[in-house]
Amino acid sequence: MKLILGLGNPGAKYEHSRHNVGFDVVEQCAAFFQVGLKKRCFRLYRQARLDVKGVSHTLVQPLTFMNNSGEIAKYFTGQPCSDMIVVLDQMDLPVGMIRIREGGSSAGHNGLKSLIEKFGCSDFVRIYVGIGRPAAGVSVVDHVLSVESDPRLVEGVKLATQALCALMEGASIQEVKFAYNRRVDPS
Repeated sequence: MKLILGLGNPGAKYEHSRHNVGFDVVEQCAAFFQVGLKKRCFRLYRQARLDVKGVSHTLVQPLTFMNNSGEIAKYFTGQPCSDMIVVLDQMDLPVGMIRIREGGSSAGHNGLKSLIEKFGCSDFVRIYVGIGRPAAGVSVVDHVLSVESDPRLVEGVKLATQALCALMEGASIQEVKFAYNRRVDPS
């Protein structure tokens, strides 16, 4: 089984904020494959299960808030990290740019830090969606939790969704990296 985690914060207050691009990508991917994300009783996540070309996939939105995303690990014991894909925001990328990587550190991202700690590994695929740095005088918290209608971010979510769907349909990580790891026009 492939486990795909889109990171974000639950609740209407956080919908479509910069910090919730992982949720947005997983929702769009679910829509592409015509499945719905549902919350299971007493579980700390929403999920959709589907088979794509003979491979089982589980799309997941942890409902534990970003900084505690790893709390869902107890529901997926024995899941090899090499079969995980995590979609999340990244301030160090320009708005709308995406970057696909295999493994690495948390780079200070609390959601990744929680996943690495609770799953006990870091060799999963990451799809980062660039949200840019805060403007002068704006705190990091205010920046990541604000709702962004920038068309570049909308395009970044769309590109990340396409990259995720390509991986689910059997494209290799190298093919997807080549196709999607590129700079966006900063205008």
